[in-house]
Amino acid sequence: MTLDKAVLDSVEAAQPEAAANPIAVRFQQVARHFGTVRAVDAVDIEIRAGEFFAMLGPSGSGKTTCLRLIAGFEQPDRGHIEIFGEAVEGVPAYRRNVNTVFQDYALFPHMTVLDNVAYALRVRGMARGERHAKARKALALVRLEGYDDRRPVQLSGGQRQRVALARALVGEPKVLLLDEPLGALDLKLREQMQVELKELQRRLGITFVFVTHDQGEALSMSDRLAVFNDGRIVQVGTPEEVYDRPRNRFVAGFVGASNVLEPAVAEALCGRRGLYSLRPERIALVGPGEAAGAEAVAVEGRIDSLQFHGATRRLTVAVPGATLVVMLTAALARPPRVGEVVRLAWPRAALQAMDES
Repeated sequence: MTLDKAVLDSVEAAQPEAAANPIAVRFQQVARHFGTVRAVDAVDIEIRAGEFFAMLGPSGSGKTTCLRLIAGFEQPDRGHIEIFGEAVEGVPAYRRNVNTVFQDYALFPHMTVLDNVAYALRVRGMARGERHAKARKALALVRLEGYDDRRPVQLSGGQRQRVALARALVGEPKVLLLDEPLGALDLKLREQMQVELKELQRRLGITFVFVTHDQGEALSMSDRLAVFNDGRIVQVGTPEEVYDRPRNRFVAGFVGASNVLEPAVAEALCGRRGLYSLRPERIALVGPGEAAGAEAVAVEGRIDSLQFHGATRRLTVAVPGATLVVMLTAALARPPRVGEVVRLAWPRAALQAMDES
């Protein structure tokens, strides 16, 4: 995406310096319960100013409730929430300098694109000419110049998503909250919008908090991410840290694919007692007479299934005591076959020790 530099510079100049307050959002032992359901349970978060922070987890894990607590749509039952150093418990949503982009966009169908974007400025009492000028700048940011007079029904899904983004940015929030905003888009458009959102956030320098259940989105877009399960955060880190060093069984299985080696299996195959994660792409096929290497684990197994995925092949291989998933590049001199006995090898360093919970 090529963004107009003059428009970007004007918006960047209006944003707070991240260095003035390094923590944009802070949760301290925050809880939110709905009857007996602990939607958010003693959560601690520190989101830095100017970072793209993803909240990743399955449905019902607490990530959207955390977003609503930041926005002011929900209030905590316990704990403390700060936005740029200011306590916000009890502060209504309209008094917080944050804005939200929703999955369903929540556009007014009877309003034009320009009036949708300018609506919040109209509610604030801003004069028509000034609010329309700001709305046009926001539309230019998301590459929708010339769409002022169209209605939402006349737009594609990607264009409606851009209008919702422009509407959220026009008020120059300190924190932008995005609640699964790409969920309604098809795969190609979703991938395109991932690139555009990340570039826009990088250029504007404001804090993005992005909720998703899609681990690919979280890994590709975020500076850091928090993995949620059952109302709690189970791991926080960079995408590389979370993927390469999953803390427990849940993270290993939810963030990408992983082989979880139970203690008895790990000891039998690798000579190590404990619970380990082994990513499928770290496993290689070793040809007849080929050495596995001094620092490698080697084992024989039989291929149970094989799936072609374009650039890769996904194999399940039965080895003593377990079934391993293996991801191979599709460009092989001789593709393996179901039922074939193969020799697998992986570096000992590829084994990542984990906690049970």
